[in-house]
Amino acid sequence: MKIAIKDIQGKVQGELEVKFAMIENGRGTQAVHDAVTAYRAAQRSGTACTKTAGEVQGSNKKPWKQKGTGRARAGSVRSPLWAGGGVVFGPKPRDFSKTISKKTRQLALRKALSERLKLGDVVIVDGLKLASPKTKDFAGVISALELNGTTLVVSSGIDKNLTLASRNIEKVALTTSDSLNTYDVLRPDKLLFTRDAFEKVEARLAID
Repeated sequence: MKIAIKDIQGKVQGELEVKFAMIENGRGTQAVHDAVTAYRAAQRSGTACTKTAGEVQGSNKKPWKQKGTGRARAGSVRSPLWAGGGVVFGPKPRDFSKTISKKTRQLALRKALSERLKLGDVVIVDGLKLASPKTKDFAGVISALELNGTTLVVSSGIDKNLTLASRNIEKVALTTSDSLNTYDVLRPDKLLFTRDAFEKVEARLAID
């Protein structure tokens, strides 16, 4: 499969042959599901925390004597039955992350990128060097490339001007080729790669 390479004015400069083995059939669908599930699970903070009867503040002294008062027996003000007492089987901080194999992650990324390429949702530019960190300049690039809706910009490395220019545009997100994952590929309406970034992603996907 070949994909057009454009400049930042939106003019076609040539074509790039996709080198990694694209997935044409239903293979990889489960891998995509597993990768997205693992990614979203890892985003959960797991900070919910309650105190048990042994952790809440309060005295160990028996509130009143066992017999003769006419009241129910009580051994502690920290009892779960009392207001301000401990919580029984309450939530504690935990790790929600799930583990998937390297091959599964790679298969999922190949499947996701293959589908986006077939749908024509991938745009590649020869370079994306901005002379200044002005948002107006970068917004002009987005407009020239006719990138409507949400867009993920994938660069080969961290570019200060690009980072500063893109951060105030609501529907644009920025990542690098090394950190690109399946969820990133599936979420936006369009994917904008620099040529170097796309070739680095291809290198990641070269080993089956």
